[in-house]
Amino acid sequence: MKLGIGARITALFGLGALLLSILMGGLSYFTTRHFLLAGRESAAQHQAFANAVLVRSSLESGNTGYVLLLSNIDAGTGAHSVLYHGSKSYVSSLSVDASSIPRALRQTVLGGNAATQTYRTAQGSAEIAVGVPVPAVHADYFEVFDLSDLDHTLRVLGLTLFGAGVVTTLLGISLGRFASVRSLRPLADVSRAAGAIAGGELDTRLDPDAADPDLEGLTNSFNAMVDQLQERIEREARFNSDVSHELRSPLTTLAASLEVIERDRASLPTRSQRALQLLSDDLRRFQRMVGDLLEMSRADAGSVDVFLEEVNVSELVRRSVVAGFGHMDGHGHGAPPDVHIDPAVHSWRVGVDKRRFERVMVNLMENASHYGGGVTEIAVAPGEAGQVEVTVDDAGPGISPQERTKVFERFYRGSASGRRGTGTGTGLGLALVAEHMHVMHGDVRVDTSPAGGARFVLVLPVLPDGDADGDDGPGGAA
Repeated sequence: MKLGIGARITALFGLGALLLSILMGGLSYFTTRHFLLAGRESAAQHQAFANAVLVRSSLESGNTGYVLLLSNIDAGTGAHSVLYHGSKSYVSSLSVDASSIPRALRQTVLGGNAATQTYRTAQGSAEIAVGVPVPAVHADYFEVFDLSDLDHTLRVLGLTLFGAGVVTTLLGISLGRFASVRSLRPLADVSRAAGAIAGGELDTRLDPDAADPDLEGLTNSFNAMVDQLQERIEREARFNSDVSHELRSPLTTLAASLEVIERDRASLPTRSQRALQLLSDDLRRFQRMVGDLLEMSRADAGSVDVFLEEVNVSELVRRSVVAGFGHMDGHGHGAPPDVHIDPAVHSWRVGVDKRRFERVMVNLMENASHYGGGVTEIAVAPGEAGQVEVTVDDAGPGISPQERTKVFERFYRGSASGRRGTGTGTGLGLALVAEHMHVMHGDVRVDTSPAGGARFVLVLPVLPDGDADGDDGPGGAA
């Protein structure tokens, strides 16, 4: 999984804290263990050598009460003694015997060399055994010291250091998170500003006074880039608006002149009548395109007039289909397509601009007629919570996923425009659909219909319960 910058900074701090905890904890533990164990071994050796002197003195005086001698030596020390003398072994208590002493230690001491060994018993307890040869009386003395208290101390120390390491690691992660948030805050401001600009808020700028000194160059470059972008968009919008306005007058003159000529159509030769029809179709298409450009220019300039009315969604779609079908660009022949209404949405109400919604339906039906083999079905059904969906299906081969986000761009006609239908579209119809749905607080998307053609889905928010006519909203109808 690819981590973001903030996550990588946090992980780096956490890993650094973990490694530091392991290093410092391990160093502290093993250093403490070494000195404590070395001190305990030194003390055990001093005591064992002192007791070996007492054993030698007793044996030289002829005292053969071995068990009593060893018991007196061990009294109050917490240690246990083992004595080898006369090829026999004697112990001070039942807690230790000759076999409990490590074999390597016994062989070393019995060979005439003093030795010390730290080990763990089969039961898991830690012990120190010190062996001292006593050649003057042909004896060998061993003393075993219990290290349970030291073992417990080291265990507590280890757990304490482990806990401290966990806390240090968590603190490192917290510090890394804090540092990443503080460090990336200027970039988050840039991201929010870029998102606002992408949403159409071209007056968004970064505050140079509040910018991080290290990012001053980025702030100034970003603001300069947005200034240039806004200027270019406004210049293009003015250009489109000016061109469209300038074209309206000659188009009006052409349309009036064409109307005069069409009155004498019957007197013209057949070839001239066909040319007149082509001229008439292209002029109407040109007028439609200029009107669309003017509509978009007003939208770009933020001067659109939207009149939202509360209407029943079922009636809205039926009337828009019937009214719009007759206004289609030369393709409104025959009967308008049927509209299938889901009973659940029968009384739902929406707030729309009826003129704009009718234009949306006209554009979708014309798009289906031009490029999709005609409309096969129009339906109204519940969408996600608080929304209603109006679907328009066509009989075409559908729209590829790669083109679905592009078909709403201006003048985009798709890869199939050259081989489907009449190809008389302007490339602005679907762009106007998206623009109209946006100003009505709705949305539009492209899916695939069950029959394989394209499905355009209009999404509108449903008004809440308690409207003026007393109809149920989406909650009551569902």
